[in-house]
Amino acid sequence: METIGKHKIWSLYNSNSADVARNSDIRKGPGYYVKSYWELVAKVAELQFLNRDYVFLFRGQSNDFKNSKGNSSLKPTLFRPLKNGNPSQPTLLSRFYNLKRAEIELLSLYRQSKLIGIERLERHRVLRWSILQHYEVCPTPLLDVTQSLRIAASFASIDHEEAFIFVLGVPNISGAITASAEAGVQIVRLSSVCPPAALRPHMQEGYLLGEYPELWDYEQKELYRHYEIDFGRRLIAKFRFDPKTFWKKDTFPKVAKQALFPSADRDPLNQVAQGIKELIPGI
Repeated sequence: METIGKHKIWSLYNSNSADVARNSDIRKGPGYYVKSYWELVAKVAELQFLNRDYVFLFRGQSNDFKNSKGNSSLKPTLFRPLKNGNPSQPTLLSRFYNLKRAEIELLSLYRQSKLIGIERLERHRVLRWSILQHYEVCPTPLLDVTQSLRIAASFASIDHEEAFIFVLGVPNISGAITASAEAGVQIVRLSSVCPPAALRPHMQEGYLLGEYPELWDYEQKELYRHYEIDFGRRLIAKFRFDPKTFWKKDTFPKVAKQALFPSADRDPLNQVAQGIKELIPGI
């Protein structure tokens, strides 16, 4: 993907007011500290006004993972490094192999469950990846994000003492799948992919980000360097906060964990995901 900032971007990282910034400076910084959800919304609104060429998507995490250069790294699960560095060839080959196995089982169980939309799922690999990633079945070339700032902040606040919100700038979104050859990214809107009976994607206002063209196997991935497959390159801003004091129950309560993750009996895709894990132990 292309690094954001070839067009001028505005961010918050050195002072209380937005300023023109470089992507590398945003990634290297500690993150702009906000005291409340109200302040976070106000700051994001300011940045969206200044960065009107981009649509904002958000990711909430309990950690700010850094690469070897000390820059924030937001890699899809399939390409995430191990403790001793970037994944080796055997590791990547194994991950791609398991992904293909999971795709086959997904189609089979989806069909058995008589869920609507099987034709689209059969035709589009990225839709199969989206379900496997969102339901945490196995590593995929996609990154989970959301269009909801409140959902992202709620995710970041689950059972953690510190939380981070990453603001990613993407091209204009149109339809279920948006592909941008210029930016080198594709964006999948989960609510248009998953059947209406699957509540989790709708509750989370979920989206998936991936490379465009798709990295469908190890040989295709080898055409890219590791640092290129990192959505930190689309980072416009990074915020951090203390979950214990950030939320206000009377005005802006966080979304409950049981709402973010509906029980399996309320979400048939969750049942399909669990079935895949049983068929492929250790995936």
